[in-house]
Amino acid sequence: MLKIDMHTHIIPEKMPNFTRKFGYGDFIYLDHHENGKASMMKGDKFFREIKRNCWDSTLRIDEYAAFDTQVQVICTIPVMFSYWAKPKDCLELSRFLNDDIAKTVHDHPKHYIGLATVPMQDSDLAIKELERCKDELGLPGIQIGSNINDLNLNEEQFFPIFEACQELGMAVLVHPWNMMGMDKMGRYWLPWLVGMPAETARAVTSLIFGGIFEKLTNLKVNFAHAGGSFLATIGRIEHGFNCRPDLVAIDNPINPKAYLGKFWVDSITHDPNMLEYVLKLVGSKKVTLGSDYPFPLGDLEIGAFIEKMGLDDETIENIFCNATLDWLGLTKEQFLD
Repeated sequence: MLKIDMHTHIIPEKMPNFTRKFGYGDFIYLDHHENGKASMMKGDKFFREIKRNCWDSTLRIDEYAAFDTQVQVICTIPVMFSYWAKPKDCLELSRFLNDDIAKTVHDHPKHYIGLATVPMQDSDLAIKELERCKDELGLPGIQIGSNINDLNLNEEQFFPIFEACQELGMAVLVHPWNMMGMDKMGRYWLPWLVGMPAETARAVTSLIFGGIFEKLTNLKVNFAHAGGSFLATIGRIEHGFNCRPDLVAIDNPINPKAYLGKFWVDSITHDPNMLEYVLKLVGSKKVTLGSDYPFPLGDLEIGAFIEKMGLDDETIENIFCNATLDWLGLTKEQFLD
């Protein structure tokens, strides 16, 4: 069975020091201080330690083959979005990252599918890079953050980008970043454990309540980490829609439950009971296999728990490949020998 991991992150091994080049900001730079390891530096401050599997495409193939996975969808690490930067500088960074992803796909076409990043803070530049990624680089989609400089995704300035994605047939992966409350709940890793699920729910509800899904019915959006806390709280969300339409239904009068099955979510629940609930709500054709490889909070056994759930073969095949192929507009034949 073809197995595609549609949620993985990658970074170029060598990058310019964009902070020095642009003369401001805390752009990420890699300090390769030890063989096979690097410190991600935000300006001159330590951010995270990463290993070779964050950039070595051949090593990655060997690592995920151990879990019977043939293909990875690769996208940048969310901290690289840099939406806070001057738009033209963010565009330059985005182009650098996208070119590296496209080269990885070109070098290993049976093993990798690439998602681009674009400067979401400037719609014109974002669409320009979106078109380049589609026409020149052959990438089938983009990854974006759950908010853009604390603005929700339904803000009017972002609509042309989503419209262009629909017109170009470019899929969208929404990944949490810049989590709400980071300055108030830094202890116990709460931004990653609590903030990330809330951020993704924020993105889903913004696109629903803002009418984006209603206006762009062919927009192909996938939400990381099983949709965050959205599906787990859909009852509360619907109740709020019903009891206070004056506050909730001001831009879209459609019940939020009507959109279940209209978008994709990945399978990263870390819990079979939760995945069964997700499958019940959205169906297996809308659940894509994801791992968040190579980071420790991910499902680094790449769906091994799914194979132990007693699901029927059709459901497993939908999760392992069919749902991802549908989301990205690709076919199995592109990856089978």
